[in-house]
Amino acid sequence: MSAKKRCAQKALTLIPDHSVIGLGGGQTVSYLVDDLASSGLDVQVVTPSMNTAWHCKEAGLQVLPTWMVDHVDAAFDGCDEVDYDYNALKSGGAIHTDEKIIASMADRYIVLVDPGKVSETLSFRHPVVLEVIQEAYSIVLRRVKELGGRPEVRRSKNKDGFLRSDHGNLILDVQFPQPDDISALDWELNHIYGVVDTSLVVGLINGVMIAKENEVVWMDQGGKEHVI
Repeated sequence: MSAKKRCAQKALTLIPDHSVIGLGGGQTVSYLVDDLASSGLDVQVVTPSMNTAWHCKEAGLQVLPTWMVDHVDAAFDGCDEVDYDYNALKSGGAIHTDEKIIASMADRYIVLVDPGKVSETLSFRHPVVLEVIQEAYSIVLRRVKELGGRPEVRRSKNKDGFLRSDHGNLILDVQFPQPDDISALDWELNHIYGVVDTSLVVGLINGVMIAKENEVVWMDQGGKEHVI
């Protein structure tokens, strides 16, 4: 059995019956969908990922629109980096705003990762992604440069023009040097008018499950690991 399948099986044990569950994207979450479908648990799913929503539909799970939900019992997601203080950085999918809405509603928001994504502090080798209202594009560009960032608007690979979020907003990838204070950087970015949200995840994560080659471990805040 692969490490990610084993991690999904462990995540399943944290899901209560008769609950609303948040699911992000990625291979481990895909395995978790399959496990949920065969578990017999009565669950409803909210997800920001079209791929995950479609997979749930095909597996026979009920998917609710996020706007109809004000409470989530548990949410599971991936990330590009996570540190011992439970800060995380997401980049690729450009759905971080909706992911964080779900995370904010969840009693438990748990990220599922492989060991290479865990470090004592975030390395910022991935860009911080900003969802930006178009009218604020120029001022946001100037402000992130003043904060030491190197911004680049994300372009579409399949059509002429810029990539847009599901809400019709621009996506800005900003490369930052490693900051002294991650929470302060997140606060500064979120207080630029026109920034909808950032792909930094600060103060939302309740647990980290690490899919190692032969075992799954739970990482406490502070970096201590326990086999589960």
